[in-house]
Amino acid sequence: MKPTFEFSNDEKGELFGILRGIKESPYLDYFGFHNRIKALISEHNIPQSFIKVCEKIRAERHSKKSYSHLLRNVPLDEHIPVFDQDNPVHDKYEKKKSFVGEAFLELFAQLTDSPLLAYETRNNGDFFHDVYAHKKYSRTQTQKTDGELFFHNDRTAHPVRADYLSLLGMRCSESNRIYTGYLDGRALLDHLTEAQQNTLRKPLFITPYDEYSRDSNTQQVTSDRHSILENEHSFRYYDTRTTYAPEAPADAIDALLALKNAIVKADKKRVQILTGDLFSFANQDALHNRELIEVNDPEGALKRWLLKTYSFRDRDSLQRFNDYFTREQPGLVKEPVARN
Repeated sequence: MKPTFEFSNDEKGELFGILRGIKESPYLDYFGFHNRIKALISEHNIPQSFIKVCEKIRAERHSKKSYSHLLRNVPLDEHIPVFDQDNPVHDKYEKKKSFVGEAFLELFAQLTDSPLLAYETRNNGDFFHDVYAHKKYSRTQTQKTDGELFFHNDRTAHPVRADYLSLLGMRCSESNRIYTGYLDGRALLDHLTEAQQNTLRKPLFITPYDEYSRDSNTQQVTSDRHSILENEHSFRYYDTRTTYAPEAPADAIDALLALKNAIVKADKKRVQILTGDLFSFANQDALHNRELIEVNDPEGALKRWLLKTYSFRDRDSLQRFNDYFTREQPGLVKEPVARN
């Protein structure tokens, strides 16, 4: 995939110099962190070149010209720690003392007017997640796996789902060929008949929650019945997990099989996210996966780290879910948990 923008070393250094001054921790005080980035923008401290890039991305999303964008050579923290893989989230809290990567992702979200999304019971309510191998979730279909991920959109089973995902390469061994596959929903429609699309638009399907979600919240087991195809070309689907609901008609089974065939046939993009790359793309208007094509550095693959954010399409999209959020923080989904 051709990069949307590549920072020159001078541009990267200028923005790094600005973001390294952020001392508020997004893990201890997201509200304060968010406002600190907002102040940088209002004080006109952000390079115009990056502002223009974000305006272009926002316009291309709105016009439906493109739902995927790749930025290269972006500023990162000077020190990229290696985390314990028995409890990497907790280890990050202990070791990561600067927040340049998080600040860049927050800045990108604000400049593209795509507010961030988080869940109370997932990663302790953090707005910044780690795609990082956790031993407990080896070979699972979760963001903590060390293996491949089938085509899906994130949080398929959850009623509140991100419109966009952003993945920032914090540490990625160039010896390995690990790709993020991207499949635009419009390409899928080209391989589905009108009758199949109509069936996929009916609430005839269910999606079990993944292992990490169930461990984070034991109330999350299986989704309510849902449609797979929504809006114009939004898909709510996780390959090998989403299935037809009990007592669904035969048409639902046929449509599900047709979708699986469409995923194989449709044109796809593949991006090798390297250190200093930001890949931002549609979560619902597309599907994505992870492919391990060639692993020449197994240790590097285990220590591969992408910093991830969920975001809404715009402020109107966020406000449609107001009833789900905590009173203190818009965008933070409150979730019931089992009580002892």
